[in-house]
Amino acid sequence: MSGPQTDAHEHLEAELAWWTASNDLFEAAAVAAQNLRAGGPAIDPRELRNALGRFATGVCVVTTRAASGRTAGLTVNSFSAVSLDPPLVAWCLGRKAPSIQVFSEAEHFAVHVMAHDQHELAMHFARPADDKFAAVSDAFEPGIDNVPVLRDALARFECRKASMIDGGDHVIFLGRVERFVYADRPPLLFHAGRFLSRA
Repeated sequence: MSGPQTDAHEHLEAELAWWTASNDLFEAAAVAAQNLRAGGPAIDPRELRNALGRFATGVCVVTTRAASGRTAGLTVNSFSAVSLDPPLVAWCLGRKAPSIQVFSEAEHFAVHVMAHDQHELAMHFARPADDKFAAVSDAFEPGIDNVPVLRDALARFECRKASMIDGGDHVIFLGRVERFVYADRPPLLFHAGRFLSRA
């Protein structure tokens, strides 16, 4: 039987299938989601998080500004390249995150890949605060659509929000890259719940 819910599921599955073609990790996540819908085995969230934490990642700070002028920024390690043509990237935000409304309303966001010597800045944006930019305003400048962008990130991707995809307890933000810069420095890494300053 067809209906709005069925169509929505089919659309999501088609979009996930296209997106995960370039990322085997998300393919595994899609399989896990299928098993859950089919009444698959129960998964311990804490143990799953511990297992996922064994995958070393880079560290990013994502920033945005909504039309209302509200800004938001946070530290993530859920960043992924999606496509070169068109130029697409993605990252994930928890549905209960305080900044979810601002990111949902904003048309643009910026992803900053952090360098090995930017541990403190990454920690700053990982902590809750009413205004995360107040204490570090000198490190930022206005970017596309007045989104605050970090001047000396290892790499920076300024994106127009292309879509928001249901990802369980997270929302997947898909962005089309409109401008980028990068440098040649060692990255800041994250593994097993902690930052690593050197590769």
